[in-house]
Amino acid sequence: MIKVEHLHKRFGGFVAVDDVSFEVGAGELVALLGPSGGGKSTILRIIAGLEQADAGQVTLAGEVVDHLHARARRIGFVFQHYALFRHMTVAQNIAFGLAVRKAPLEAQARRVDELLHIIGLNGLGGRYPDELSGGQRQRVALARALAPEPKLLLLDEPFGAVDAKVREELRRWLRRMHDDLHVTSIFVTHDQEEAFALADRVVIIHNGHLEQNGAPLEILDNPNSEFVARFLGEVNVYDATVKNGEAWVGNVLHVPVAGYEDGDRLRLVVRAYDLKFWREDPGVATVKRVQFFGDRARVEAVMDDGQAIFSQFPRRSSLLKGVEAGCRIFIEVTLARAYPVEAASA
Repeated sequence: MIKVEHLHKRFGGFVAVDDVSFEVGAGELVALLGPSGGGKSTILRIIAGLEQADAGQVTLAGEVVDHLHARARRIGFVFQHYALFRHMTVAQNIAFGLAVRKAPLEAQARRVDELLHIIGLNGLGGRYPDELSGGQRQRVALARALAPEPKLLLLDEPFGAVDAKVREELRRWLRRMHDDLHVTSIFVTHDQEEAFALADRVVIIHNGHLEQNGAPLEILDNPNSEFVARFLGEVNVYDATVKNGEAWVGNVLHVPVAGYEDGDRLRLVVRAYDLKFWREDPGVATVKRVQFFGDRARVEAVMDDGQAIFSQFPRRSSLLKGVEAGCRIFIEVTLARAYPVEAASA
């Protein structure tokens, strides 16, 4: 288990990490998710011993490791851009950490063969990094990090340097590998889909702060702040005012809300898939555009008070019948999340 307690880190006048605490259980795969520049990679580097925290501590398997050099922490680190040694073969790259520790050559060869099998690159140990695809190079980087049997595996945007199709394949492969090896792992990403597809638990970091920590579905269903609600998925965001137990957006959209008084100002966050549109005259909005993305359709419209709204549907949804640019539609909100304006995140 790893425990991060009250980490603080400044770079000059910039606060990169501000009182961040969380735990990772043995064998867990945890994502640090958030916008670029929010402090995720700095937290990862502090855990690895590549940066020194200004305050707070890191405990690994019950031992405080802040005083230990990175090499002494037995942590594997995988960078976004592979960081493989171009003058070394695949096998030599994988064996590098073992060679530094002066492991017997026979043990190095056994471990390399084992990892080449795990990463699906049997027979390629004699090749050089430049002779591999981007996806293959990232697998070699993972194998090199795993070779010394680390207590913890850290991955910093591990799939950011490969194209979308390869990234999807690597995600599935990493999840299978983790399920087989059960290495406690933390990976940094700004990709929500990646975090929710891979992680057992997601820690959302924004502007150096920990915004929310929980299981993927728990966070998706119960975002605890406007920032988290807006960050996860495509959303419509509106200023609203409470009238008679409902939050009103202009004079068209209104949804029930509890716990607020008339006149309270709210921010209403509505996910694209929590809306229903259907063709109806006279309706309350006019469709401006319908776009198709594989098995999904995106419908963009303008409400009669001038505010834009969009929704997503399965491409073959019966609700799309007759929906096209220029037609009139009715709108139903199936789920909205309301946050007081004074507590809203920027």
